[in-house]
Amino acid sequence: MDVKAAPNGVATIEDRILRITGYYGYYPGYSSQKSTSRSSVTRCKPGANCPSSHSSVSRQLSPLSVTEDSSAPILELQSRGSSGVCGHRAERQNRSGDDGTQTHPENSSQENRIKARCLSCASMVLKAIWGLLIILSVSSSWVGTTQIVKITYKNFYCPFFMTWFSTNWNIMFFPVYYSGHLATAQEKQSPMKKFRECSRIFGEDGLTLKLFLKRTAPFSILWTLTNYLYLLALKKLTATDVSALFCCNKAFVFLLSWIVLKDRFMGVRIVAAIMAITGIVMMAYADNFHADSIIGVAFAVGSASTSALYKVLFKMFLGSANFGEAAHFVSTLGFFNLIFISFTPVILYFTKVEHWSSFAALPWGCLCGMAGLWLAFNILVNVGVVLTYPILISIGTVLSVPGNAAVDLLKQEVIFNVVRLAATIIICIGFLLMLLPEEWDEITLRFINSLKEKKSEEHVDDITDPSVHLRSRSRAIGTVSIPLA
Repeated sequence: MDVKAAPNGVATIEDRILRITGYYGYYPGYSSQKSTSRSSVTRCKPGANCPSSHSSVSRQLSPLSVTEDSSAPILELQSRGSSGVCGHRAERQNRSGDDGTQTHPENSSQENRIKARCLSCASMVLKAIWGLLIILSVSSSWVGTTQIVKITYKNFYCPFFMTWFSTNWNIMFFPVYYSGHLATAQEKQSPMKKFRECSRIFGEDGLTLKLFLKRTAPFSILWTLTNYLYLLALKKLTATDVSALFCCNKAFVFLLSWIVLKDRFMGVRIVAAIMAITGIVMMAYADNFHADSIIGVAFAVGSASTSALYKVLFKMFLGSANFGEAAHFVSTLGFFNLIFISFTPVILYFTKVEHWSSFAALPWGCLCGMAGLWLAFNILVNVGVVLTYPILISIGTVLSVPGNAAVDLLKQEVIFNVVRLAATIIICIGFLLMLLPEEWDEITLRFINSLKEKKSEEHVDDITDPSVHLRSRSRAIGTVSIPLA
């Protein structure tokens, strides 16, 4: 069926359809050119030579070169398509490269943060483990010291000689510290260099004879008084009562620090001090104000008071000290005790206030055990501040009260009535209240507010979850998949 050419040059129906549909490769006579090109193409068998095929194809495609304006959009689209694909690929590669360079430092920073958190958690766990060991060691050494004193009193009652003998063992504190320094430090120092370094606690000039007499004498006297009064109290009271009363030294430290050092006033610590005083009175009342009971309570309270005065004066004149300086200072106290206080037990011996038949009759085993445990207690208290939290040392001290109570019950040396038990509990609670930090109220309020915020967030999440679920369901029902084919 032949169709005449229209005035605009469109001859066939295919040309009209192509023009109406807007085919980019259309030009007048496209269908006729296409049919002639198809008819002119010859098919060759595989392996046969067809030399005229390439020339005929090129001759049939030659009209395209004449109509460059009409064929330009096809070439432009092809070039754009090829360059666009390559461009998108290159752009994707560049973006992936940029993302890789950006995410690499982020990943490394995240890894560093994770490592830092792991190290902090490991250090906290290690501190907690050391703290648990220190608590058990401090409480057991203090209980052991108290119980050995009670055993020694059965055959030998010379409290000042026992105090002097155990204080002399403080000389070994610095050698023990230096042995630990040699075992753990990477850069080891000579004993004299380390001694001079630790003697800075007395001042920039170190330890001089003047400072030795001026700074060491009052602290040595307070040290001796504390231990001597403690041993006197153990003669009148049970180990449980004396250890409980000695825990009042925390309350006395707070009161003296508030008065002398002008420390911050804390109501909770005032309450703790009142509880300590109440426990003292109840402890004296437990035996119906018996003479020995009142004297024993007075000795124990005096020991706690001198201990508190020692700590406050140390903080006033010497400030804070590290482990090495504390070891140096305690060893210096031992030397002062050996040099200047040795005449006191000699005088007591010849006046027969504290007399013994011969040195061979002395219970050297109990004396050495008491002195060794006392030295271990002092070392553990100073080491514990370095290895773990200081509050755990105080907890170890207060745990000596139930430890002594358990031993006394096993030995059947104490009968707990209601008043004595209540006094012991009140004193221990007051001691624990003293351990609260200065910002305990702010920390408590922050903790309560954080709990309230977490509960409110969880409540909001519970409310929003059903609405989100309903929205997702409505969106899932309203979506319609349109077929692309």
